[in-house]
Amino acid sequence: MTPDTLPAAVDAVMGGRHAVRAFLPGDVSRDLVAEILAIARRAPSGTNLQPWRVHVLAGATRQRLVDAVCAAYDTAEPGHSADYDYYPAEFFEPYLARRRKIGWGLYGLLGIGKGDAERMKAQMRRNFEFFGAPVGLIFSIDRRMGQGGWLDYGMFLQNVMLAARARGLDTCPQVAWLDYHRIIAEVLGFGPREQLVCGMALGHADPDAIENTLATERAALDEFVVFHD
Repeated sequence: MTPDTLPAAVDAVMGGRHAVRAFLPGDVSRDLVAEILAIARRAPSGTNLQPWRVHVLAGATRQRLVDAVCAAYDTAEPGHSADYDYYPAEFFEPYLARRRKIGWGLYGLLGIGKGDAERMKAQMRRNFEFFGAPVGLIFSIDRRMGQGGWLDYGMFLQNVMLAARARGLDTCPQVAWLDYHRIIAEVLGFGPREQLVCGMALGHADPDAIENTLATERAALDEFVVFHD
């Protein structure tokens, strides 16, 4: 790869990353996951704190977590709520419109109509199966970290997703797991100060799954960029 081709290669990886919601069942080797995480750890962090911790789930451990969370979800077990606010308490524009567009775009592809609560619930449940991906990643942080540590964490997560895409794998970052942080902590043996950040599905996208054709838009530069000359 030459300096002339490098920008196009990097752009292709960034542009090719998208959230995949249906995966093929084939295994992903432990060595390949380790390779992805090894390069992702080059993400910057304030004073090199590197606040990330990753639980890699496959096989029986992955299934044990899936079974435990799905059981709680299926029975609407009370007492489950997120440990931190990921979204605003009340959505406002332009964010409300963006949220609705992707939601109804996905449901439209799947043929789920407004008011079809059972199918909506079933699709939501797919989150807790890692959308069929053979590897689940659970990310955590020491809850004593400040806001800067969480900003650093975002750069690490992006590195994980881009490193996976560069190796022909796909991902889906998942906030849905947050409501079940207590179950996750118990199954994975979190330490007393360990806090769930999010989950992520990792594997090969199912090319025949209609939900994987969902295309999301990005705002034009003039909607979020101010050039000061």
